[in-house]
Amino acid sequence: MSGNDNLEMIRNIGIMAHIDAGKTTTTERVLYYTGKVHRMGEVDEGTATMDWMEQEKARGITITAAAISCSWKQHQINIIDTPGHVDFTVEVERSLRVLDGAVAVFCGVGGVEPQSEMVWRQADRYKIPRVCFINKLDRVGADFFMAVEMIKTRLMARPLILQLPVGREEQFKGMIDLISMQYLHFNDETLGAVFEEREIPEEYIEQSKTFREKLLETLSEFDDGILEKYLEAKPVGQSEIVAAIRKATLKVKLTPVLCGSALKNKGVQKLLDAIINYLPSPLDVPPIQGVNPKTEKVEIRKVSDDEKFCALAFKITSDPYVDRLTYIRIYSGVMAVGQSVYNSNTQKHERVGRILMMSSNKRQDLKETRTGDIVAVAGLRNTKTGHTLSDFKHPIVLESMVFPEPVVSIAIEPKTKADEKKLASSLQKLADEDPTFLVTINEETGQTIISGMGELHLDILVDRLTKEFRVQANVGKPQVAYKESITQTSTGKGRFLKQIAGKTQFAEVVLEVIPNKSGKGFEFENLVSTTHIPPLFISPIKQGIKEAMFGGVLLGYPVIDVVVKLINGVYSEQESTELAFKIASSMAFREATEKARPVLLEPIMSVEVMTPDEYLGEIVNFLNSKRAKINNIQKRLSLQVISATVPLSEMFGYTTTLRSLTQGRATHSMQFLYYKQLPAEKTEQMFAGSYRF
Repeated sequence: MSGNDNLEMIRNIGIMAHIDAGKTTTTERVLYYTGKVHRMGEVDEGTATMDWMEQEKARGITITAAAISCSWKQHQINIIDTPGHVDFTVEVERSLRVLDGAVAVFCGVGGVEPQSEMVWRQADRYKIPRVCFINKLDRVGADFFMAVEMIKTRLMARPLILQLPVGREEQFKGMIDLISMQYLHFNDETLGAVFEEREIPEEYIEQSKTFREKLLETLSEFDDGILEKYLEAKPVGQSEIVAAIRKATLKVKLTPVLCGSALKNKGVQKLLDAIINYLPSPLDVPPIQGVNPKTEKVEIRKVSDDEKFCALAFKITSDPYVDRLTYIRIYSGVMAVGQSVYNSNTQKHERVGRILMMSSNKRQDLKETRTGDIVAVAGLRNTKTGHTLSDFKHPIVLESMVFPEPVVSIAIEPKTKADEKKLASSLQKLADEDPTFLVTINEETGQTIISGMGELHLDILVDRLTKEFRVQANVGKPQVAYKESITQTSTGKGRFLKQIAGKTQFAEVVLEVIPNKSGKGFEFENLVSTTHIPPLFISPIKQGIKEAMFGGVLLGYPVIDVVVKLINGVYSEQESTELAFKIASSMAFREATEKARPVLLEPIMSVEVMTPDEYLGEIVNFLNSKRAKINNIQKRLSLQVISATVPLSEMFGYTTTLRSLTQGRATHSMQFLYYKQLPAEKTEQMFAGSYRF
C-alpha cells in the first residue's frame, strides 16, 4: 500500500530484453535476494516463479507479463517481467505504458539483439528512464565492452559505465564499482548473498582510474557542482555522484550500465541498489494528461491520493478462481473494494469486487489501493486493455494504447457439438486478454478464423484452448493475413431507398477514395456543407465506410491505407435515417474501390539470422530462394549476422529448416515491418484459390 508520504519509496519497473538474455533468471535472483522466495527458480528446470503458465515452463520462455511486488532497503519495487519473443511484443508494449522505469538486460555474448532494439524504441517512445544490466559475463565469448559499444551504436543511447568486470568467461569473479572504487567479490558458497568490498586488484587499477575519470567527465556535463570539482581536481563524494547520475537518468540523457551473471549470482544486489538510486518514483514522473470526454479539453491529474481518481487498465487475464482479472495502474486518487468506478471509454459504471496485490500467480487481498500502485481487480466486466477508469463527476480519458495488426491466421473449428459453445466463449476470453489476437468469421465459408502475431503466438493460444479451457478443436494450417488497398483515385455513389417496417428509408452518398501512404491507415474528410448532409449523419457515414473496409472487393481481405472524402450527398428530412446513410456509404465505398485499381498486399518481415561462418552460404542461398532481400551481412565475434527483409508467406516452418541447415547452431528473429503489393504471379495464385481458407 502506498500513501503520499511514501510515494518516493515506490519503484514501478519493467525488466525487458531479447529472448534468452537471462531476463527471467535475473528476476528470480531479485526475488531471492529481496526475500520474496526462499529457493531460486530456474528457467531450464521449469521452476521459475514468474514463468508460471504451463506453456512457459514447457518452452522455457516468458509469454505473459507477470507482475510481482518485493521490498529492498525500505523501498517497494513493483516488477513486471516482460516477454522477449517478438510474437508477444504486445505484452511489452502495454507494460511500458504503465511503468516509470525499466531494467534492460543484455546478454554479454549476443549484446544488443533485434528484439532488444524493438523494446528499446518502445521505451524511447514513452521516455522511460533505463538502467542496463549486461548479463551472462561468465559465458564463453562474453565481451562487456562490445555490448556497451552496441548500446551506443545500435540503440543510439549514451551508456554510463558504473562497473567493470573482473575476469572473463569462466574466470568472471565480480566487478569493480567505479563510484566507491572497490572490488566486489561474491561468495559462491552463499549463492552470492554475501559479497565483500575489497581493494581493486593491482592489474585493474589503471583501467579503473581511466573509467572513473570518464565517469566524472561525463557527469560534469549535467552537474555544475561536479564540473567545478572536476576542473579543480578536487575529490567528488559518492552521494554527489549518485545524485548526478539519478538526475541525468531521469531526464533520459544517460543510461547507467552495470554488469554481472544472474545465473552465477553475481551483481544482482548492486542492480537492486541501482533501481532504487537511479530509476524514478511515481513522484518523479510528470502528472498524467488526458482529455475530459464532456468538455473535450486536456486535463492533468497530479500524483496524489487527494486528487480525483484516475487509473489505466493495461492487461486482462482469465483466472480460474475469480474468472477475470484486470490489471490497473493508479495514477491519482484512491480506490476501495465495493466502490463504483467510471469507465470513461465505455461511459459505464463498474463495481470493484476485489483488489489483489499480485506475486506472480499468487495473490494478497487488499481493502484499498492508492496512487502509484499496480494491482489486479476482480469484478470489472466491461473494461478492456487501454480503458481509463475515473471519477464519474470528473471523467478523464488517458491516451489509449496502439497495438500492431496480426499477420498470421488459422481456421479453427470445434470437434464436437459440445465444444461449439465452449470454443466461442474461450476465444472471447483469449481475445479480451490479448489485443493482438483477433477472432473473425469468414462470411463465405462460415469458418472461425483466429489471427495473431506469428506461428508461436497462435501455437500457444491453441495450446491454451485445449489445456486451460479444455476445448477440443481442429486447427488448419497457418495462413498469411493479407490486406487490400487501392492504387488510384476514384469516386463512387451509394443510393439507398427501401421500405423497412412500413417506413421509407433514404440516403445518397458520393465518396472519393485516394491511396494513402503505406502504414498511414484510414483517414476521413468531410467536404459537404450541413445543408447537403446534417452533422447527425456524418458519424454513421464514417461507420459504414469502416464496416465496408473489413472485406475488400478482391478476395474479401481488410482494406488499409486509404483516404476517403465525402464530396456530395442527398438527404430527406422525412425519410433519411442513420441506418440509410450507413448502408449508402458502404455501397459508395465498394463502388469507388472497384474502380480504383485494387491490389493485394502481403506482410513483409525483418529477419536477422546469427550463424557460424561455415553455414553462411547455405543460409544466404536459402533466403534468396524465399524472395528475400539481403540488406547486410556483418561479423559479430565468431558469428555472421545476416539482416534481410522477406515476405511472411515464405517463412512458415523456417525455424525447422534453419535448424537442419545449421545442425541447430544458428538463431534467428523475425518481426513485422510493413505491407507491400503482392507480385503479379502470386496474385494469380491467390485468385486460383491456393492461399484461401
